[in-house]
Amino acid sequence: MALETGLGEALRTDYFQLSEEFTPAQLAYLQRARAFVHDDVLPVINGYWERAEFPRDLVRKLGAAGLVGDGIEGYGCPVMDPLSAGLVTMELNRGDGSIGTFLGVQAGLAMRSIAMLGSQEQKQRWLPAMARVDALGAFALTEPEHGSDSVALETTARRDGEEYVIDGTKKWIGNGTVADVAVVWARDTADGQVKGFLVEKGTPGYHARLIDGKGSLRAVWQASIDLDGVRIPASNRLPRAQSFRDTAAVLASTRATCAWAALGHAVAGYDAALAYAGRRTQFGRPLAGFQLVQDRLVKMLAKVTAMQLYCRRLADLALAGRVEPTLAGLAKSHNTTAAREVLAEARDLLGGNGILLDFHVIRHMADIEAIHTFEGTATIQNLIVGRDITGLSAFGTRGA
Repeated sequence: MALETGLGEALRTDYFQLSEEFTPAQLAYLQRARAFVHDDVLPVINGYWERAEFPRDLVRKLGAAGLVGDGIEGYGCPVMDPLSAGLVTMELNRGDGSIGTFLGVQAGLAMRSIAMLGSQEQKQRWLPAMARVDALGAFALTEPEHGSDSVALETTARRDGEEYVIDGTKKWIGNGTVADVAVVWARDTADGQVKGFLVEKGTPGYHARLIDGKGSLRAVWQASIDLDGVRIPASNRLPRAQSFRDTAAVLASTRATCAWAALGHAVAGYDAALAYAGRRTQFGRPLAGFQLVQDRLVKMLAKVTAMQLYCRRLADLALAGRVEPTLAGLAKSHNTTAAREVLAEARDLLGGNGILLDFHVIRHMADIEAIHTFEGTATIQNLIVGRDITGLSAFGTRGA
């Protein structure tokens, strides 16, 4: 058997036996997502990643598998509780970060914005098609000059009769070049508040350019977008989006999603390292037989287990409606930081083979860098939690 054979497959790492508490429905989602990763993602994803090609066929299969919805209720979305949604996110990212990020953009950001803040007409029009992945969505918040301080965004929306006119620029917008509908966040010139607007594909003045040269999440496309006098019907404004606080409410849920995503990447690295160490022979014995290697593997497992416990608790709190932004932020910061450490160890334990895509580690090591950054860097999350525990803000805010 070749060293790389089956390295991407799950070892069902669950040292604290958390899965024993899963309901049949939760286990079914875990198994369905795992089967999708094994049967559809792993055989082809390295090629998509290396070519920086968006895997359209895979995301359509994702919709057909009933895995797109992130726990949104109704409107054709699959019925899943917070733990089921987290397990799906974990498994998809264990397979590939680009597929996991697509789900986060499609369901966690674009669909959730419409579900939380849209009208009934907007929900009925977009959510069923997006759950099937018959329609693609984007979430246009970040700007070239405003990432961590996106509250200070400069894109504007001006009311003109029965229309809004949107002007500005956006950057790092997932699905921005392919979306059928983009949720664009802009500052209403009438009151200075940040509000959400649905810009449909083909709208004049919407110009999206693919960002090339990425070394992370290469199989999902991000865009730079120019909004030049984009006119949309007033009915395309999200009626419940009245200020940046509403935007932040959407983002709070996706920070918890990032914690689950990071767990998936870390499990992928740990599983690959453990399997490889048992197969690779050096100095007359398997690597796994050396004391130093065992010590490193146990330390990796300890980090993975801590990440699992963070995520399990987040799911319980989400079910009770008690996931505060600070809790999601702490989980995101902890898990993405720990995942980087686990993947660096995995890459090193695989030696030279660790930089080859066939061994399913370097792709995760590169992809975790993006997840560590987006939806608020670990530093920003720590400052938000720091403000909560000290009562003192270490950074300024504007225009909330």
